Amino acid sequence: MASLKEIAANLFDEIAAYSVYLKSEMAVSANTYAAYLRDLTKYHAWTVSRKVPTCLDPSMDNLLDFVEFLKEAGLSHSSIARHLISLKGFFRFQRLEEKSTNQSVELLEAPSLWARIPFVLSPESVTKLLESPDLSNRYYLRDRAILECLYATGCRVSEVVTLELKDLHLESSFCLCKGKGRKQRIVPLGSKARAAMRDYLEESRPRLTLMFGDSGPVFLSKSGNRLSRIQIWRLVKYYAKKACLTGKISPHTLRHSFATHLLSGGADLRAVQDMLGHANIRTTQLYTHVDRTRLKWIHANFHPRGKKI
Repeated sequence: MASLKEIAANLFDEIAAYSVYLKSEMAVSANTYAAYLRDLTKYHAWTVSRKVPTCLDPSMDNLLDFVEFLKEAGLSHSSIARHLISLKGFFRFQRLEEKSTNQSVELLEAPSLWARIPFVLSPESVTKLLESPDLSNRYYLRDRAILECLYATGCRVSEVVTLELKDLHLESSFCLCKGKGRKQRIVPLGSKARAAMRDYLEESRPRLTLMFGDSGPVFLSKSGNRLSRIQIWRLVKYYAKKACLTGKISPHTLRHSFATHLLSGGADLRAVQDMLGHANIRTTQLYTHVDRTRLKWIHANFHPRGKKI
């Protein structure tokens, strides 16, 4: 019988093999690859610290203990869900390689267990946030363009970071977005976003350009390099505080607000799914539960015993 040290070493080797599979066969993005490895490394460390002899063939109790460990570590529901997705992928690989028949982790994959209603800004609060960059900041044209882009497109911050000049088609009112799994989608741009982008590109970006010139990334740092996700995250936090907005506001808050405001205005769910780049419409349906005012209006107007308003 293998010792605990040998079992832990075997798990480490299998995770390494899976990492090669992710890169060579699955061709996942760099962010997804890094996230999966972080999650699986955490699982490995947990099995070592808890001396779990069945880490390559975990029982339901083992998995529930791991979930409890993640909760105690203060991880959010979405982070715990991602850890389970990482484990699911790993054990599917094990079954594919005929090294395991374990399917316990599949029983824990229920998005409804981890889904939470996202925090959404009101249209008035979004306006305050988008208008908060002003002349007091040297880079206000760039910052306003970033905020307008996040809200106008509903893009993830990673998608805004990787946006290239060749992807922008301001005259035609759209941009080409590269989403998860390297999938591309066309996202419309409204008039205010186009105006903010044009002001930035004509007046501000030329002064920031060092390496890229008339090509390369749309949004640049003060040193002329591509902005990072962390820099945009900090930028949104800064302007949310400047606009006196409360709540946990991040770039993703603008994505949530984008989807909710579209659905509140009567947009088709499938169209919103396409604009967000969701592979599964169930993910998009989460936003139908956010706007309670609209749900009350629908109930009052269409339920046989609803009170008409």
